[in-house]
Amino acid sequence: MNKTEPSPPPPPQHKRMARAARLAAERPEMVFTGIAISAGVAIGPMFGTTEAPAEITRLRIQAADIAGETARLDAAIVQSRKQLNKLKARLAVLPEESQAEIAPLLDGYIQMIGPSRLVRGARRRVAEMLRSAENAVVEETEEIALAIQGQGAADAGTEERASVRRRADEVREIGRRLVRNLTHVPFRSFAGLPEGAVLVAEALRPADAALLDPSRLAGVVAEEGGADGHTAVMLRALGMPAVLGATGLVQAIRPGDVAVVDGGAGKVVLNPSPATLAAARRAVTAFARERQRFARLRRLPAETLDGEAVELQANLEIPVELPLIAQSGAVGIGLFRSEFMFMNRESVPDEDAQFDTYRGVVDAMGGDPVTIRVLDWGGEKDIEALTNEGIVPEIADVNPALGIRGIRLLLRQPELFETQLAAILRAAAFGSVRVMLPMVTNVAEVRAAREIYERVARRLRRRGERMPEKLPPLGIMIETPGAALAADALALEADFFAIGTNDLTAYTLAVDRGDADVAGLYDPLHPAVLRLVQFATEAALRMRMPVSVCGEIAGNPALTPLLLGLGLRSFSVNASAVPRVKLAVRAVEIDDCARFARRVMEQQDAEKIRELVAEFGKDRAGSRGLSPAAPRSPST
Repeated sequence: MNKTEPSPPPPPQHKRMARAARLAAERPEMVFTGIAISAGVAIGPMFGTTEAPAEITRLRIQAADIAGETARLDAAIVQSRKQLNKLKARLAVLPEESQAEIAPLLDGYIQMIGPSRLVRGARRRVAEMLRSAENAVVEETEEIALAIQGQGAADAGTEERASVRRRADEVREIGRRLVRNLTHVPFRSFAGLPEGAVLVAEALRPADAALLDPSRLAGVVAEEGGADGHTAVMLRALGMPAVLGATGLVQAIRPGDVAVVDGGAGKVVLNPSPATLAAARRAVTAFARERQRFARLRRLPAETLDGEAVELQANLEIPVELPLIAQSGAVGIGLFRSEFMFMNRESVPDEDAQFDTYRGVVDAMGGDPVTIRVLDWGGEKDIEALTNEGIVPEIADVNPALGIRGIRLLLRQPELFETQLAAILRAAAFGSVRVMLPMVTNVAEVRAAREIYERVARRLRRRGERMPEKLPPLGIMIETPGAALAADALALEADFFAIGTNDLTAYTLAVDRGDADVAGLYDPLHPAVLRLVQFATEAALRMRMPVSVCGEIAGNPALTPLLLGLGLRSFSVNASAVPRVKLAVRAVEIDDCARFARRVMEQQDAEKIRELVAEFGKDRAGSRGLSPAAPRSPST
């Protein structure tokens, strides 16, 4: 990494703070609102960093220059790989949890500058289209990133859309690194940042975040970025208060300015008044106590005040999230989305490749259950590997949400389905595994899937593969009104239910959250949605069959009492939501929740339901000394 010119040594911390206080008295307090990334409150002087842009001056080359340009590209690849390996080595100074979170991402970057589609495509553009090395990288990077972004379903849940954005950002990040090395533009340096500073920048890349030392910095703020990107994931892993998307802050700061960064509220206060500083210091103390409380909570059982046990599991999008799940206190993975294995690759992963991935996750969970959802492809997702092998058409269905997706595709492509089932069954020999079918709408689909499932198991036994003596449970997602209303019949065929409230809400209300004109109508507290959840839950309970909820409402602690009152005892949520949902579970009694749920189900208006939820939460918070959590409005 290239370094900036050395700066004079900073004055001691107490002198900086005193000088900043004098300057603050001369300037008004300013508040900037951004996106809450990493909880906590930081107080410190602000120090900015800038990064010079990499400019591309040459677009085309002559045929005689192909060899030279290819050599330049190869040299940039080698240099980028060295830089990334150096970053990995530097992780040794970070906490173990942070290392486990960040290292897999850097491994992914290193893979992308190996024999990847990006590298092959850039070389082809140099040789066949006579592009300069820099231009070839930019064009190929953007083509791949846009193709990945096209994989996101219009009605996909927040986590699924975030995963698509992250994968596109990964490709763009590698492209940026290659271009900077090709143009010899230095990378950002953090060597001159004083201890206790708040870092402020226009944008931070994941590789920048990997360079930060949480033992020296008080907090991090950037004008760009969102809650779902890899930079956000890495900042959370580092455990520093962080806010992204704080527009206008860089232009407002002056040398020596002090700021209060509230990473939980997504707020930055520049030149805080004495009253604001006093409140911030109290918040720092309170947050430290809360972290200690959550650390103790992780070891406590998830059970209500009257002793009713509740299963809290985590959703897994990509294996890089495993360390966060381990830290959360979750007792397993309730929804492992397997689509990531098929993304950003030219061919479908074979049985052994899939087995290695599944076994890695199963081993990491140390005996806790892992529920693997088989491939949930929708016609709107441009999974290149499936298109290349003729498994799906190049052109999406006219209405992809209602077309060939989920279990419908797998039953039409039994070889694809059987390969995945075989890999899962082999991995099940090493831990507790369940298999889940997506987008089921009728009994015939479950029966057909089970027939294939059992056929694959028989074939594996004939091959002599190591397998569990008893086949893992085969369950289904309840995510359409048809499945919810047919839950009684489906419960006779499936081994368990997982209620996916994101799709269930979208299909029930005919609302695409990606369409700004109707996004406000998307409301999981709509009485129709809640009645479908209730109907499916009761159908499972009558059969004494496991049933869980894994949509976004499962991770909202304000709605935990309602779901408990409807009879649900198993939740699968984002890892970050596990402690708060556990806190909500441990603050209620089942009888109170049941009475509350009956009141809610009598309502015909979603707004009235929200009022009841807020009132119930406030009452419980007042009686237990907790902070009430507000239910989300339809627009959030």
